[in-house]
Amino acid sequence: MTLSVVIPMYNEASIVADTIRTLDGAMQARLSPEEYELIFVSDGSTDDCVSIARGMAEEHPALRVIEYMPNRGKGCAVRTGMLAAGGEFVLFTDCDLAYGTDLIFDFLHRYQQGGCDVLIGSRAKGGYDGYPFLRKLMSKTYLKVISIAAGFRHSDSQAGIKGFSHRAAQDIFGQCEENGFAFDLEALMEADRQGFTVAELPAVIVNHRESKVNPIRDALRMLKQVSKIKKRQKAKRKQA
Repeated sequence: MTLSVVIPMYNEASIVADTIRTLDGAMQARLSPEEYELIFVSDGSTDDCVSIARGMAEEHPALRVIEYMPNRGKGCAVRTGMLAAGGEFVLFTDCDLAYGTDLIFDFLHRYQQGGCDVLIGSRAKGGYDGYPFLRKLMSKTYLKVISIAAGFRHSDSQAGIKGFSHRAAQDIFGQCEENGFAFDLEALMEADRQGFTVAELPAVIVNHRESKVNPIRDALRMLKQVSKIKKRQKAKRKQA
């Protein structure tokens, strides 16, 4: 299998059917049925998104639906899907397909060219088209603060699209513990710790949805999570 696409979801009943149709349609246009799988992971959803998705499985045979209770956070959903995936290249993105579907194949093509184990989307390189000025300013400031606190050397830890070789996905997410906003950052810090090669691709949001992030509250929460991640990383280096 060439490609696994992991979609974390929490109470996405209003959009999940359209997402499945759009995503599977894009896959069918470029890959044969045996070359891909779509893994939707419900993070303790309490609406009908799981039953809607499962009801579409016959029409979309590449679709797999995983659920667990209770809600644990997006990081847990992504980690569950990444570890369950069987593709040579494993990518996760959000249920609203914020970056569209074309970028998924840009990621796959770049991976197939060789030279990298992990690919991350970068809004810093792609631009912030469609962002209101204040949200753009807050996003850039947020990323800068987190980068300094974590000693992060890449341009964007939080863009919601990232891809991994199968081996990297297993090795990295098998070591990750973070369920909150910092799960992306932990995965990339783990990739660096294990010596995987990381490359960046420009990423531009094409489907905007109102952000659930509170810049001040969530920045403080993120900094606490970063502190815990750094302690775990330090302990792993000592054990190595």
